[in-house]
Amino acid sequence: MVSVFALYTKPEDETAFLDHYAQVHAPLARRLPGLLSLNWGQPGPLFQADDSGWFLIAEMRFRDRQSALAALASEAGREAGKDLARFAKGLVTMRMVEWHE
Repeated sequence: MVSVFALYTKPEDETAFLDHYAQVHAPLARRLPGLLSLNWGQPGPLFQADDSGWFLIAEMRFRDRQSALAALASEAGREAGKDLARFAKGLVTMRMVEWHE
């Protein structure tokens, strides 16, 4: 199993950002071929009043690394990437995690 994480820092207009993410970007990302799940939310501290700086975190799950890379390179992936560059330029960090049991 592989997860692709998108970690977003705080935007200037939080309401507009969340509206765009929920109404435009998440639906584009859900069209990625081979996507098993997409979950997103706003993180909060677990035990202490610590602000990590992350405003929103999204996780996309795929069967394996090849599936994830193929999805991101697909037409749907390119469309989602263009949208990401428009609404989250300078706000997003992407990471891939290959899970082990």
